[in-house]
Amino acid sequence: MKTDAADAYLLGELHYKEEFEPFKKRGVQLLNLRYLTRQFESFSKMCVQTKLQFQAVLDQVFPAYKGVFGAMYSSVSLRFLHEFPTSDSVLLVDEATIHAKISHLLSSKRGRSENWINERVGRLLDAAKQNPFQQTMYSSHLINLRLLITLILQYQEHLTELENNIDVMAKEIEEYDLIQTIPGIGPKIAATILSEIGEFDLFDNPKKLVAFAGIDPSVFTSGKFTATRNRITKRGSRQLRYALVMAVQCGLIRSRNTRIKEFYDRKRSEGKPHKVALVACANKLVHWLYALIRNKKPFRLS
Repeated sequence: MKTDAADAYLLGELHYKEEFEPFKKRGVQLLNLRYLTRQFESFSKMCVQTKLQFQAVLDQVFPAYKGVFGAMYSSVSLRFLHEFPTSDSVLLVDEATIHAKISHLLSSKRGRSENWINERVGRLLDAAKQNPFQQTMYSSHLINLRLLITLILQYQEHLTELENNIDVMAKEIEEYDLIQTIPGIGPKIAATILSEIGEFDLFDNPKKLVAFAGIDPSVFTSGKFTATRNRITKRGSRQLRYALVMAVQCGLIRSRNTRIKEFYDRKRSEGKPHKVALVACANKLVHWLYALIRNKKPFRLS
């Protein structure tokens, strides 16, 4: 029994899964960048999950705290809550103590006035008085709350460090600034796209890059039947596929990328669902990226 077709399919699958690369190893630089961007994505997901757990506990301890600092997950907000996690702990001290604590937490920050601090003190006291849980029955909630705050702060520190290292490493790659000329592609997305594509010379036409990203339509046939509505293959790099879709979504925000917005609107007017239109835009984006990197010319909206 001949297995040529099956063997060819297996080799192709291995290639798209990046478990095997036939002729050229990706540069150490790109591999390092890929590792950092994937680590950033992993930490980001863990941080989101931890924030959800934190929110669930906070709702049972001090739900009115949410609006005190505005940015609830800022370092100042989290560190203050770590020391004053209940209404009771806030109301047991005077305004001067609270003011001094916030000022101390802001010691390394700039641009925060006395009025800003006084406003937060007022909000905090109002929240403590309005809190339905003046006293927490379960001490386990407070233990869990402080632990989750510590984890979130650590994740934020690690993510900041990773982001800085990613930016430094990516700036050494020639195309890093070039592909950011496309509205919607920022530093993080640019670094992910470049690291996931790897050696660009492996792709001699944009369709191969589309297939590598897994946003090409699958083909289903059975006998004389050929499906007319097919899902994308989702082969290759999941991270690249996600980064491309994110770039499209960022470009659609406030129509900052007018060319992608026009293309999206055209697909929607043709009756395409939102997700289908997004994938079509991602496909179009890959063709633009391919032309940019090949020609070494910045993107133009007109």
